[in-house]
Amino acid sequence: MAANLEMNEIHWLMDMFNTVDVGLVVLDRDYKVCIWNGFMENHSGLLPSAVKGKDLFDLFPVIDEKWFRSKSESVFVLKNRSFTIWEQQPYIFRFKNYRPITGKADYMYQNATFIPLTNTMGEVSHMCIILYDVTDIAVNKKELEDLNKKLEQVSQTDSLTQLANRGYWEGTLRQEFLRIKRNGGSSTLLMFDIDHFKKVNDEYGHSCGDEALRHLSDLFRTTLRETDIAGRYGGEEFVVTLLDTDKEDAAIFAERLRALIESTPVKYKHFEIQMTISIGLAGSSNDFKNHERWIEAADKALYQSKNTGRNKVTAYSDIKNDA
Repeated sequence: MAANLEMNEIHWLMDMFNTVDVGLVVLDRDYKVCIWNGFMENHSGLLPSAVKGKDLFDLFPVIDEKWFRSKSESVFVLKNRSFTIWEQQPYIFRFKNYRPITGKADYMYQNATFIPLTNTMGEVSHMCIILYDVTDIAVNKKELEDLNKKLEQVSQTDSLTQLANRGYWEGTLRQEFLRIKRNGGSSTLLMFDIDHFKKVNDEYGHSCGDEALRHLSDLFRTTLRETDIAGRYGGEEFVVTLLDTDKEDAAIFAERLRALIESTPVKYKHFEIQMTISIGLAGSSNDFKNHERWIEAADKALYQSKNTGRNKVTAYSDIKNDA
């Protein structure tokens, strides 16, 4: 009776070992495979008889051997359990993902537990790896992170021009002002708006006006460096912070932008509408108490351009004595 019960227990254990929905692998000290359960067989396509006694890294050359050995040595030497999660290492075994719900993932994301196995002498002779399929959790988290990034980007972007909106751009200007105040350096703020833009809206309609703003924004982007921070300040007014740029280089940038917009008309239906812009620029200065004063300086230079004929570039340093 006892013998039959013992046999039943062994049968149950073997049945659970092969049907449990986690991977179970036992390796010896030389990283040879000793145990390989049904989960591992199903996802690798390799029978236990095909892997038993084989070197793990020969069987799966895509395993990061250096990382895996480092992780395992603490288990063998210190007799401590070790863990790995998918955020640190997406997987140990690159198994394809067959779950229909998380079909967006090409492979199975895995968490793993490394467990030391001792012999009768109390020595760690083998190591058991328990492998958990966490693809659902990983994909859901990644999708949530992607969504949050998109929402953050939307909150920072002007919907019409796809440039930074005023709130986000002004926040970056404040950070740049504080950086210069703390570390020194030189950056230039440039502001411009479209000359007689109201006339475009009145003659061709607001749809044409929107197209003109998109057109100008596209041209604007072609002139920017990766480090420049550009935005729509409001209406037909635009701004860009030219990082690590002095007045002379900023003036060259501004003139290039002015000439580009003047020579590239907006195409709307069967119309071609020429636009010009007036530009004001102000270099960073110790005279500014805060970033708002920096904006005011560039704004004064802009209105000097508008009041003295438009379609031109004016630097604040050239007019501040008269302002």
